[in-house]
Amino acid sequence: MDNPYIEGRTVAEIAASVERAIRDGRVGEGARLPPVREVADRLGVNRNTVATAYARLRDAGLITGSGRQGSIVCSIPAVDAYRPPIPSRARDLASGNVDPALLPDLTPHLAALALPPGGYEMAEDDPGLVGFARRAFRQDGIPAEAVAVVSGAMDGLERALRTHVRPGDTVAVEDPGYVSALLLIRALGLRAAPVPTDGEGMLPAPLEGALAAGARAVLLTPRAQNPTGACLSAERAARIAAVLNRHRGALLIEDDHAGPVAGAEAMTAAPPDGQARPWLVVRSVSKFLGPDLRVAVAAGDALTLARLRNHQALGPRWVSHLLQRLVGRVWTAPETAALVGRAAVRYAERRDGLLTALERRGIRAMGASGLHVWVPVQREAEVVQGMLARGWAVQAGEVFRLRSGPGIRIGIAGLAREEGETVAAALTEVLNPPRSIYA
Repeated sequence: MDNPYIEGRTVAEIAASVERAIRDGRVGEGARLPPVREVADRLGVNRNTVATAYARLRDAGLITGSGRQGSIVCSIPAVDAYRPPIPSRARDLASGNVDPALLPDLTPHLAALALPPGGYEMAEDDPGLVGFARRAFRQDGIPAEAVAVVSGAMDGLERALRTHVRPGDTVAVEDPGYVSALLLIRALGLRAAPVPTDGEGMLPAPLEGALAAGARAVLLTPRAQNPTGACLSAERAARIAAVLNRHRGALLIEDDHAGPVAGAEAMTAAPPDGQARPWLVVRSVSKFLGPDLRVAVAAGDALTLARLRNHQALGPRWVSHLLQRLVGRVWTAPETAALVGRAAVRYAERRDGLLTALERRGIRAMGASGLHVWVPVQREAEVVQGMLARGWAVQAGEVFRLRSGPGIRIGIAGLAREEGETVAAALTEVLNPPRSIYA
């Protein structure tokens, strides 16, 4: 069989030619790559060269399978595939944005910001921001001898993963889980091991199974889990910590993306002494100070933080000190504490209002914390279209799921408190359409 898209004589050239064919659509999802022997004979190279190229594609998540079953092309989701355009006539409850009215005004802080000119010697993190972050972590029971500043939560997640795992390794993830994290794992050539969740987070027994099967890292959300709103209880955090203590080589990454506006206390499965096993807690300021700041602080064990800083030094080198000082100034301002507290209350009111309205109508939903409510449904696409027809854009759950059941995610940040009733009524109509008397 002729496969002209496979070219080259080295591992890198052969793998790159197949990747190009997959990404430009010449080879689609489900297509079977030709056998190693056939490609090697056609290209005049050793079979081990082709086998290694296929292994590289497999580690990158571009193909699956091997041996007798052959190598099958996987789907390649676009990064923006989960952000479909929202019609202007519809209210956006799909994107997961924060309420801008509940963010601090940065203007006066920018005007008062003083930063002397500096050069490449400014590689150290801002001591004021680091000191405040360390105190905030410790107040939440998180050991914070080592603290670093990164360019947002996803930057911290990526750098931690890159320094601890290799392409082909497995990462235990929540199912359903945060779509950007799932895409990142795939982009890094890692495999995601789905771990079921309930309202208190990851289930310990399946997590133990994933680690026993070889997972090298665990990615979990301690509160405001996206998309379900789950939050760790103290008992669940302790049980997860006990599991990790039996698998001390696995890196724990906690994405505390909502921080003080999550509507739940901070919990952690990090070791109390901070050093017994590898871990990282990343806390972004996006949800309570503003998404465009692109700043997060991270606490972790000394080795993980050292590796993260070394990796950072080879790329951007540091997070802009202008941004670091701005974040530190805004975060520590007396009026910010009051605004953040008010934001947490408002989000809780909107979330609880929707949950109560859904429960009153017999619709089961999850949303113990955070900015989203998760509603299990049987047919996601139909429900999404039905809600859109009624003026509400919600997110289909497919992009968040690996093995878990279908559902929809409803963002609550932009809802007025009383609108929960309207959304619940619309969803009730979609789930229980009136029957025709002539049927």
